[in-house]
Amino acid sequence: MNGGNMEAKYKRVVLKISGEALAGDSRFGMDTDTLKNVAGQVKDIRELGVEIAIVVGGGNFWRGRTSKDMNKATADYIGMLATVMNALALQEAIEAVGVPTRVQSSIEMRAVAEPYIRRKAEKHLQKGKVVIFAAGTGNPFFSTDTAAALRAAEIDADVILLAKKVDAVYSADPETNPDAIKYEKLTHYEVLEKDLKVMDSTAASLCRDNNIAIHVFGIAEEGNVMKAVCGEKIGTIIQ
Repeated sequence: MNGGNMEAKYKRVVLKISGEALAGDSRFGMDTDTLKNVAGQVKDIRELGVEIAIVVGGGNFWRGRTSKDMNKATADYIGMLATVMNALALQEAIEAVGVPTRVQSSIEMRAVAEPYIRRKAEKHLQKGKVVIFAAGTGNPFFSTDTAAALRAAEIDADVILLAKKVDAVYSADPETNPDAIKYEKLTHYEVLEKDLKVMDSTAASLCRDNNIAIHVFGIAEEGNVMKAVCGEKIGTIIQ
């Protein structure tokens, strides 16, 4: 799919991709076709002149919250390291389609990634490079959704594009509850008040306090990132 006559609604976006979304149908590890699909969509929206930063989760390798015997901080650090693996795989896939990419990690790993420096990230974006933020916020007790909200606020992004396995925000889990209501529009306040599991409350509050819009949609469908960037009515918009 190409930009063609499409017109971008945003100048700078943070694309948040969950680890589960990268696993495709296999639920664990990385799905090559999904990586290629994401890379192709990133290339398409970059050709519209949109600056793209990506924050990636790690749930396809590690769901540390389920481990009762492990210290929560340790479990969170392992999860952050899992996001670095995803970031490197995404970098490979995106560079394979000819788009220059930089990985910046909140936990220093000089051999594989630059340390996160806000001004450096902004310079990369201005030069047309895609920047992938790895290792969450670098702190335990914060999710990668919170990292996406934090980075979006820091680099002054217009919107967070929340690419998930589910195609929108529902009142309940649509897989287990056939009566779940699909929302087209929500406010940040409603997300917090109704305790909707779009993102955790810390991330949602951060977005509300900094007036950051969130567009939730399914990653699996080809061209959805482009549709979201062009402001088409897919998924759920939170503002």
